[in-house]
Amino acid sequence: MSILKAFGWSNYFEENFQSLKSQEFAYGRVIIENKTNYLVVTETGEVQAEVTGKLLFESESGSSLPKVGDWVALMLYDDDTKGVIHEALPRHTKISRKSVDKKLTEQVIAANIDVALIVMSLDDNYNLNRLERFLVSVLESNVEPVIVLNKTDLCENPEAKINDVQKLAGEFKVIGLSVITKTGFDDFQKIFQPGMTYVLVGSSGVGKSTIINYLLGEEKFKTNDVRIFDSKGRHTTTKREMVLLPQGGVLIDTPGMKQFGLWNASEGIAKTFSAFEEFTAACRYADCTHTHETKCGIKDAVAAGIISEKRYENYIKLRKELDYVERQNDLTKQIEFKKKWKSISKEQKSFSKRRGY
Repeated sequence: MSILKAFGWSNYFEENFQSLKSQEFAYGRVIIENKTNYLVVTETGEVQAEVTGKLLFESESGSSLPKVGDWVALMLYDDDTKGVIHEALPRHTKISRKSVDKKLTEQVIAANIDVALIVMSLDDNYNLNRLERFLVSVLESNVEPVIVLNKTDLCENPEAKINDVQKLAGEFKVIGLSVITKTGFDDFQKIFQPGMTYVLVGSSGVGKSTIINYLLGEEKFKTNDVRIFDSKGRHTTTKREMVLLPQGGVLIDTPGMKQFGLWNASEGIAKTFSAFEEFTAACRYADCTHTHETKCGIKDAVAAGIISEKRYENYIKLRKELDYVERQNDLTKQIEFKKKWKSISKEQKSFSKRRGY
């Protein structure tokens, strides 16, 4: 297997690269994204690269620029040790969240992912509402989720929590792990396959870096202890980075996320809460919001104890959050559209005036 096939190069990317072959571009995959440059793996090795000014100018937002996991077309120079990225190939999948700043923009966590490992530890980090939030974004991306419940050694009855999560996850795989007791890793390592791309997502302190070090068999990623009183950890991982696994496949580590705001995730909500769908047929109104209406199938299921009240409350919370993002996003697009055409109109008037029209 060539090095790039090991990193996930497939027929999908080969087909999308065909039109660029005649321009003598090389291709490679972004394995590290820094503030101003990238580390890209190519057939000739690792290359330090920057994007062209044209690509930077034409990108509508930061989310359209190359991210870790992207395949890019680039020109190589300095004996193939440096490069200039001219284009990112179309993404097969991506996992996104709403940016954590005040601007309403998309932040791409990683691109071209096959499997997302959602890590939650069985200490005070255990939170089913947060888990559902991660599931929504992963399922929206058409990426397969695997839920990893780490630090089972810190829980008196890990099987009970694993069973609770399995009920929530339905058909998706749930694995309990402990690096301390070395439990769960036989099943966990069977997940990884050559040519596949995996990403670890979760809060700070859940042990993502420790898991990667165990898989690699070396201390490649720095780890920190969590605070005992609240099970919170510092951001050990400060940037997204891809590594080649000895088990096969590549794995992307991501910084711990205190916030994971939803971004265009209506389908993800429907998939995560698919058990709710069977009750919507009993709703009196086709556009039922499942909040204040009478004869609501979902509310009746909650009242009957079929749907837990906590799950229902999180479902409504996530729907409200997504509705707000979509409304604000539409408003932002309208404002940007008006500004764009106002600028064009102004430029046209200035041009006509200079020409004496």
